[in-house]
Amino acid sequence: MTKPPLTLYLAAPRGFCAGVDRAIKMVEMALEKWGAPVYVRHEIVHNKFVVDGLRDKGAVFVEELDECPYDRPVIFSAHGVPKSVPSAAQARNLVYVDATCPLVSKVHIEAQRHADAGLQMIMIGHEGHPETIGTMGQLPEGEVLLVETPEDVATVEVRDPERLAYVTQTTLSIDDTAEVVTALQARFPAIVGPHKEDICYATTNRQEAVKAMAPKCDAMLVVGAPNSSNSKRLVEVGARAGCDYSQLIQRADDIDWRSLEGIKSVGITAGASAPEVLINEVIAAFGERFDVTQELVETAKENVEFKVPRVLREPA
Repeated sequence: MTKPPLTLYLAAPRGFCAGVDRAIKMVEMALEKWGAPVYVRHEIVHNKFVVDGLRDKGAVFVEELDECPYDRPVIFSAHGVPKSVPSAAQARNLVYVDATCPLVSKVHIEAQRHADAGLQMIMIGHEGHPETIGTMGQLPEGEVLLVETPEDVATVEVRDPERLAYVTQTTLSIDDTAEVVTALQARFPAIVGPHKEDICYATTNRQEAVKAMAPKCDAMLVVGAPNSSNSKRLVEVGARAGCDYSQLIQRADDIDWRSLEGIKSVGITAGASAPEVLINEVIAAFGERFDVTQELVETAKENVEFKVPRVLREPA
């Protein structure tokens, strides 16, 4: 039987970013150095396939430090943690390694610098996301106010409108964040912004690739986890950029083939914590059903690499 023709547009960049790659490598190196089990506070990155793979190698994922025994090392996730977490680890004499993405750490340092200058912080971010919790936890309670939308800006109560600064979560929608920043600057003209954009290069690059790809596609699939902020933003960016059917899937098994009947083109991308093996799995699934032509939509090249901490590079 003849397969119907289909053009697969593949976004580039897509998938793993340098911070995710480093965090996964850190867990693997910790297992090599200290043996199993190694404890990880929160999912090291938001991807079930990655987490399950590390669990199979001996990583134990917990939500709080008190779930960790005294005699095993613990790793903090790439999303960052409040200052209280390393303090608690030190109080218990735990061996710990911080896998916080360096670009998230940059936001933490920035928040502290503004606080040291006497400015109250406003954070643009998603309530309850571990990165937001980690960044807000760099300063005493009440020193960081959270806003998510321009509507939140209208009602936020600050100590002194002349003494404010803002930071953002690194995985937000560029366009949505710009709207919130505009609202902040309109209400608080003296507010101080980041020295350099907080939304990270990987989030920006993946969103730009989707914007370039979406108008060409009858449907767009984002490979990523439902708790991955940057993956969910890619779905929204795709829909906003002109692709009416923009969906998040974790694996090829999640593809709703009935909804894709009669289509001629599909865009595929992946969040920053989704491994290439899952993207290849999706491409193969289309190849089984369609006569596929692949086209790369490349909007940037990435060659960023972050070093792992020295403690993991030294022998046990």
